[in-house]
Amino acid sequence: MHFLSIQFPLLSKSACLQKLVASGNEENSDEVQISDVPGGPVAFEICAKFCYGMTVTLNAYNVVAARCAAEYLGMHETIEKGNLIYKIDVFLNSSIFRSWKDSIIVLQTTTSLLPLSEELKVASLCIDAIATKACIDVSKVDWSYTYNRRKLPEENGNDPKCDGVRSRPVPKDWWVEDLCELEIDLYKRVIMNIKTKGILSHEVVGEALKAYSYRRLPGFSKGVIHSVDVVKYRSTVDTIVWLLPAEKGSVSSSFLLKLLKAAIIVDTGEISREQLVRRIGQQLEEASVNDLLIRAPEGEDVIYDVDTVQKIVKEFLMQDQNAEFESEENEVREIRRPGILTDASKLMVAKLIDAYLAEIAKDPNLPLSKFVDLAEMVSCISRPAHDGLYRAIDMYLKEHPGISKSERKKICKLMDCKKLSIDACVHAVQNERLPLRVVVQVLFFEQVRAAASSGSSTPDLPKGLKDLNGGYHGSSRSAATDPEEDWDAVATAEELKVLKGELAALRLGNGVGGSERNGGDSRNSVDRAAISKMKGLVKSKRIFTKIWSTKGAQGENIGSDSSESLGSANPEEDKSTPSRNRRHSVS
Repeated sequence: MHFLSIQFPLLSKSACLQKLVASGNEENSDEVQISDVPGGPVAFEICAKFCYGMTVTLNAYNVVAARCAAEYLGMHETIEKGNLIYKIDVFLNSSIFRSWKDSIIVLQTTTSLLPLSEELKVASLCIDAIATKACIDVSKVDWSYTYNRRKLPEENGNDPKCDGVRSRPVPKDWWVEDLCELEIDLYKRVIMNIKTKGILSHEVVGEALKAYSYRRLPGFSKGVIHSVDVVKYRSTVDTIVWLLPAEKGSVSSSFLLKLLKAAIIVDTGEISREQLVRRIGQQLEEASVNDLLIRAPEGEDVIYDVDTVQKIVKEFLMQDQNAEFESEENEVREIRRPGILTDASKLMVAKLIDAYLAEIAKDPNLPLSKFVDLAEMVSCISRPAHDGLYRAIDMYLKEHPGISKSERKKICKLMDCKKLSIDACVHAVQNERLPLRVVVQVLFFEQVRAAASSGSSTPDLPKGLKDLNGGYHGSSRSAATDPEEDWDAVATAEELKVLKGELAALRLGNGVGGSERNGGDSRNSVDRAAISKMKGLVKSKRIFTKIWSTKGAQGENIGSDSSESLGSANPEEDKSTPSRNRRHSVS
């Protein structure tokens, strides 16, 4: 770097130049070589102008470079009073660090001047100034502090009824959008400083992390990656997970599941993923089906990552095992912590998993074992209706028509026919995908329910099924087959027609809605050949008793929803996090 200048003004304020000129005189050289000045020629020019008494303009964009250059040139007070370093430090403390916007800009400029900007503590002073301002009482904050947030119309003065920005109260998270401008390393340091102060709530910190994720992780809201810089993406995800407040509810389940999807895609460390699984499990009842639909890694045959969802459900259920005990006067009593599951939360999770099973059942490559294992995990949760799992089972049978009798029997055992709604029963009696045993069970339990509601103390078989007590001969099914296997076989259309007629007649007789009267009339026109075909299977009332006792011995099973023709129960509401422009502030 070459500058043609008069030496004395420079030498009077720079210890570095004094040394360089002294060494040049010893070598009889009139030139002074200056290299590696922090901030380059622009920063050196600021220092030179100051030495010559010329006006120097400092701002948030050049002050760090000027400070580093002055340090390099040795422009300290020991050389001359009122030197440049002193002047810059006064400017930083009296102007820059008092301005929210300028503090952020200055902090961003420190990255290009490492490591000197760190040694001079400019970066750390900026971070502390930003964190302090983020924590001040909102009554002392004016919207003019912020410069990134998209203002509302009334804040721009377009609404004559509003007095500009002062018309709206400042929320506690007014600062989160502005910090999204920082790179992840600086952002991490600012958030850590804010958390250390212990002034802001964990919900506000969680909101800041959510806003940063949506801004800095392309495709985050959709669970994909729109960036070729996977390493940078991975670092960002790991850091956000590390910064998550420990308190439950600081961020939503939906946000945590989006983080988990991102962590899986970029292959973050096991620690980050395990932490997310644990956090999601602690508040699983808040999640939606769409949140749980995690894509399987590339190369796998299945569409969704069911194993991860199983881990989440396991974490949820483990909360009931985490009760604490304390001894008091020789008595041990249980202390139920806030995290212990309530019946309401367990019921919500059971319905959530039922709906999730109905979605993953559409995958033609989904093994039956994965479906059954996940369903059995929530079998311990008692719920009043079992329509949810019925829909999932029916969807699986529809998408996997080639499964064996034993597999069909295994998946249907997950369902408790006694807990199906009337609509689900009507659908099941017409369902050609179900084994005959299940169809007859549905009809029998519907009879029991109808009889109980009508005040009958001893539920009995419908008359049409009593007429089928004539023995096994006459059945169109081969006499050589095992009757038990016939019960597990898929019901034929004719058999379903018979059972449907019986159900319609039963509901008509018990006054279950006028819409079923047409079904009752059809009972009189049931094909007698179909009735004859059923005689070999429905040999006596004892077969129903056998089915009932077998079902009871299995214990309570999990419930389900019926297939798509039954209709969606508990429709999912969109729980996705709003976009940045629609982000809800934490008041």
